[in-house]
Amino acid sequence: MEYQLETPLTDEDVRKLEIGDIVYLSGLIYTLRDRAHQRAIEYKAQGKALPIDLRGAVIYHCGPIVKEEKEKWYIVVAGPTTSARLNRIEPEFIEKFGVKGIIGKGGMDNGVLEAMVEYGCVYLAFPGGCAVLAASFIEKVEGVEWYDLGMAEAIWKLRVKNFGPLIVAMDTHGDSIYNNVAELTPSLDEIL
Repeated sequence: MEYQLETPLTDEDVRKLEIGDIVYLSGLIYTLRDRAHQRAIEYKAQGKALPIDLRGAVIYHCGPIVKEEKEKWYIVVAGPTTSARLNRIEPEFIEKFGVKGIIGKGGMDNGVLEAMVEYGCVYLAFPGGCAVLAASFIEKVEGVEWYDLGMAEAIWKLRVKNFGPLIVAMDTHGDSIYNNVAELTPSLDEIL
């Protein structure tokens, strides 16, 4: 199936999605990488408010290249970064902040998949190597938070239109295309 979805996403939006579905997103998405995830968790533990509302949000594992001209920010490239390095922190992040979608590349582990099932979140794969294409779907940079973390690690608020195609690679039903591929891939012992 193919879906055009608007952010923020609802539980109903994500629970109807299944692996292999194609999604095009419009609305506001946020880039969050390792350091922003860690700081957000620390803020939550300290009872501090985040500078953005992540309930129903779609986050993008991305460290964009951004330029500033005439007091406005512009995205030059915005390709996905490898999501697996966030495996350790993402289940807690999904639980605590109510994130409904994650865009990235390479997939995530079964701990993240379990959190997606329990709390209603999907993983949307975007192909690596398409950073310029990804940037073309960004209509506007609406702001930046935590720029002290550096350009790649800051939270960029991006207004997107028809961002995609994104492939539902992990869903709320416990299915993962990455697990399916692993099951079909012969082991080295089987090959030899």
